[in-house]
Amino acid sequence: MDRPADANPRMPMPAPLPTPRFDTFYRHAELAQLLQAYADARPDLVDLRVLGKSHEGRDIALVVLTNSATGDDTDKPAIWVDGNIHAGELTASTACLYWLHQLVSGHGTDADAGPQITQLLDTRVVYLCPRLNPDGAELALADKPRFIRSSTRPYPYDEQPVDGLTVEDIDGDGRVLQMRIPDPHGPWKPHPDEPRLLVPREPGEFGGRYYRVMPEGTLTHYDGVQIKVNRDREGLDLNRNFPAFWRQEFEQVGAGPYPTSEPEVRAMVDFVAKHPNIGAAVSFHTHSGVILRPMGTVADDHMTPEDLWMIKRLSDIGARLTGYPAVSTFHDFKYHPKEIITGTQDWLYEHLGALFWTVEIWAPNKEAGITDYDFVHWYRDHPPEDDLKLLKWSDTQCAGLAHVDWYPFRHPQLGMVELGGWDRLNYWRNPPPHLREREAARFPKWLTQIGLALPKLELLRAEVRNLGGDTWRIRMAVANAGYLPSYVTKRALERKVARGVVFELHPPAGLTLQTGKLRVEGAQLEGHAAPNSLQAFLPSRDITGDRAVAEWVVTAPRGMRLLLTASADRAGTVRTEVTLD
Repeated sequence: MDRPADANPRMPMPAPLPTPRFDTFYRHAELAQLLQAYADARPDLVDLRVLGKSHEGRDIALVVLTNSATGDDTDKPAIWVDGNIHAGELTASTACLYWLHQLVSGHGTDADAGPQITQLLDTRVVYLCPRLNPDGAELALADKPRFIRSSTRPYPYDEQPVDGLTVEDIDGDGRVLQMRIPDPHGPWKPHPDEPRLLVPREPGEFGGRYYRVMPEGTLTHYDGVQIKVNRDREGLDLNRNFPAFWRQEFEQVGAGPYPTSEPEVRAMVDFVAKHPNIGAAVSFHTHSGVILRPMGTVADDHMTPEDLWMIKRLSDIGARLTGYPAVSTFHDFKYHPKEIITGTQDWLYEHLGALFWTVEIWAPNKEAGITDYDFVHWYRDHPPEDDLKLLKWSDTQCAGLAHVDWYPFRHPQLGMVELGGWDRLNYWRNPPPHLREREAARFPKWLTQIGLALPKLELLRAEVRNLGGDTWRIRMAVANAGYLPSYVTKRALERKVARGVVFELHPPAGLTLQTGKLRVEGAQLEGHAAPNSLQAFLPSRDITGDRAVAEWVVTAPRGMRLLLTASADRAGTVRTEVTLD
């Protein structure tokens, strides 16, 4: 039977939603296929783009998540989330993929967080970069892995080492462990109750069995006496290459020759700078099991107070929803008490005034029952009892694989050594496979709540009133329906990177403007976050600080249709038409 001329052809069935595995780490090609599968399954929600190219020419995937039926992504307030800027921090990518799956599968449903997800994607946009550093991740996932910090580009010099120890997998088992050699001058000794463990030698101690310990690797031009561990030939740290507080190599190792010198960082910076709708961001790293808030360079006393209060409020929500403590980078997470570290966090907040958090996924010491520990300095010094707890955790929860029992190996330069110790990549820097999904599942509710807190411009009303003959008064009123103000932070106002509401009348031919301007920059709009408690000494003065109005008087014939727009950089854009009638 012939189909009627006005009948619609059968629409192609959408592809099924993929079922990802969160206990495994995807290689680059597999990750690209997975992301494409989401785009094929939900083209109404997922737009797969290329953020840029890596040093080795790989695509850096960017997933744009929003309901396309409710508007373009650039017309909506946005949250940016990225992961895996550091090569071996692969669970950061898993956390991004987990939220991606929750968003796509939850939109339009009533189950669990479905209504919140639906509201998020209908009114806002998520820019998700699961793997900002594909080259480094690919090297960490290689059959014979190497665990560099970030990019694979040689830096600061493009030359192979001529002596020293190069860290690598020498026995081909896919792990980079440690090597120990008996040495009466060695600083390590077996634990008296658990000989598999090595613990520090006591001051003044002698007469025991001691070891010298070094990373697994090969030696070049070994003289039989001295051993030094070579720095990675690929010495870049992409997280130190951002513009804010960039410093040269002598002050900040791995920062690169100049800010945004590296294509991965430049691609992100360029995209964010061109998308002023981004008001908040989260960057996933590993490890420590902690949420880090700004700033990294100054104490809380030197921060803009209103920003500090809001960041703490949202950080506390993150702590409650994720189970991770939320702390200050400056006060609680410095590698050295006399040094500061800077990166994505400081650029997005300090330069752009966007809210920002770094999440360090996974805390193996906490997993082992160690509750009282410093996030950084525990790795410099801790009691042997902590090591015993960790070894028990390895034995009972990780099938003995987190700590590898020492086994003999004939080293090509050192002769007989023993390999073993902690498997850092698979159990320290990242959770073991059976715990990866559990860790990734901590974050979607918090991320969704941050997104929903962003400012959101909405139309209150558009009115036309005839003033006599062909003269008309036009009024457009908008409001911020979000929790946060249209500028998001006071720092954005200080840096002059977020304009107030911009009203615009788009005149067709035949219209004459009598009063007002075609483009009017109005005020910033407050959100519905309460500025203080109801018991405050003085009440809030601007009760309707979330609203703004623009007005024009025009001369034009009856029946003319006019387009009006209002936009705020971080709160989105609204459009409406009025008829002179």
